[in-house]
Amino acid sequence: MTLEPAEGFIIRLARSQELPRLTEIELDAFGALAEARGDGLEAHALPQDILRQSLEDELLFVAADRSNEPIAFLAGTERDGMLYVAEVDVARAWQRRGVGRRLMATAIETARASRLLGVTLTTDRLVPFNAPFYAKLGFVEIAEDDVAPQLRRILAREISIGTGGDRRVAMILRFP
Repeated sequence: MTLEPAEGFIIRLARSQELPRLTEIELDAFGALAEARGDGLEAHALPQDILRQSLEDELLFVAADRSNEPIAFLAGTERDGMLYVAEVDVARAWQRRGVGRRLMATAIETARASRLLGVTLTTDRLVPFNAPFYAKLGFVEIAEDDVAPQLRRILAREISIGTGGDRRVAMILRFP
């Protein structure tokens, strides 16, 4: 992948030695989410086994700065013929610069190239840089009755850790 001089970052596959840094990025980015939510949601990070599985599946992408240090990441897994985006986080110092959009574009391109049916994710429906952001990329909310069993289990787990059942939503971008 190439460095875009105006952007100051590249998108590439993650490296195993970077996994601890990705957790740091996630916890840093959590601060912006907590502020946007305006509640006392406790910080948590994606389990390392999920990051490792995404890495093994070549679905763990990082945005790296000019020093090639990760500033953001996207962890995905393949489920039921779809790419499931388990996590996207951008370090607070790099937010609102198109980093998340580029990571999502990379994931979508990867899913298309792999001839998957689309991309799914779960997110907060009220935070502007969550569901509304994904809607701008073409994602639509999945009706509650149409949520696949695996996504339903993910939503239930997220709700169980306090993310709020009324706030969580499953979304999909289907490919033609």
